[in-house]
Amino acid sequence: MMRTRPLKVALLGCGVVGSEVARIMTTHAADLAARIGAPVELAGVAVRRPGKVREGIDPALVTTDATALVKRGDIDVVVEVIGGIEPARALITTAFEHGASVVSANKALLAQDGAALHAAAEEHGRDLYYEAAVAGAIPLIRPLRESLAGDKVNRVLGIVNGTTNFILDKMDSTGAGYQEALDEATALGYAEADPTADVEAFDAAAKAAILAGIAFHTRVRLDDVYREGMTEVTAADFRSAAEMGCTIKLLAICERAADGGSVTARVHPAMIPLSHPLASVRGAYNAVFVESDAAGQLMFYGPGAGGSPTASAVLGDLVAVCRNRLNGATGPGESAYAALPVSSMGEVVTRYHISLDVADKPGVLAQVATVFAEHGVSIDTVRQQGRNQSSGDAVAFEQGGGGRREGGEASLVVVTHRASDASLSGTVEALRKLDTVRGVASIMRVEGE
Repeated sequence: MMRTRPLKVALLGCGVVGSEVARIMTTHAADLAARIGAPVELAGVAVRRPGKVREGIDPALVTTDATALVKRGDIDVVVEVIGGIEPARALITTAFEHGASVVSANKALLAQDGAALHAAAEEHGRDLYYEAAVAGAIPLIRPLRESLAGDKVNRVLGIVNGTTNFILDKMDSTGAGYQEALDEATALGYAEADPTADVEAFDAAAKAAILAGIAFHTRVRLDDVYREGMTEVTAADFRSAAEMGCTIKLLAICERAADGGSVTARVHPAMIPLSHPLASVRGAYNAVFVESDAAGQLMFYGPGAGGSPTASAVLGDLVAVCRNRLNGATGPGESAYAALPVSSMGEVVTRYHISLDVADKPGVLAQVATVFAEHGVSIDTVRQQGRNQSSGDAVAFEQGGGGRREGGEASLVVVTHRASDASLSGTVEALRKLDTVRGVASIMRVEGE
């Protein structure tokens, strides 16, 4: 039986995503009602600029007083797509206090204050859903929170920012430099006028915090996530990656320690083998690779941003929350029972690709190898990087010798076995103090093997 009284929805924000949410609610009203079991009604839209023409939205619904809207008392669900910390945090809390459940796409707020928001939702017996906060249209949070609830997730490895993936893909496929690829991303609308949040990995770090918290049933905040941007990635790095049969991606990596006693979350550029499924993710697409005990390896792929894809995730949550509302129930809340400690980046263990500019004289390789050995970092391969050669082939080194190059310079590329990040950092610091090392040109982690 269809309930005749509509469920009332307040929309906070009517930009690219909010306008699509409103449009879909209108154009798909009959289908949404059938799926929910009751009609849904857009009861108010809070905006900053009330005079702007918004196609398909009754101007009588538009208000600049978001607080009054969420305090009305007759609102069933608040959809928050304004972003940022405040006033979003206060509005969501107020919505719970006045009886509304909340659907949000606010990754920054959830990464910083997710625990407090979940506690407020539980206190007032309301839902907090946020599928759209990570990876746009890709169903990811619900599978982690519900479908894999009976499994043990060990690792989440993903490309969760479309802008950076577009830039790196362009550098890989065309040989373009970072700035050239960024300029194209900006011209095509993939990058904002100020791309800092994307290219310095703030956006991806917030998403990593959310994913780690859900995957490992542990509270992980944005401050717990190691973050390294991609602005220093060069065309030379891609040539080095190709020599190893790899490409470079900006990866969000959430891992459970081998002993199960702690977790880590990090975001940084990394070389990844071309054989790995994430290596083939092109353009502005997102993809997340999940590894668990029982299910094994799972891949989630699709558009990770944009008005329509993100609105699709918002509407999926809206349907679920409205169904709960009709049934007098709430969905899954925060699951943080494991309360595992979050380890520092220094404890992360992986492989490394290090490019060194060195003096062209005997004994350089021996000195470099000694530094690695003293810090407990085992070397897998050493080769000469052909910066001034027509060929990128590796050149063998004799023990105690350097690589002879035109112009009296040499460049060593060292690929290590697995080592802790702290050990590698100590190694690099010591290398920089050697008279024979003119500079550390690049340090890149190697993941996904």
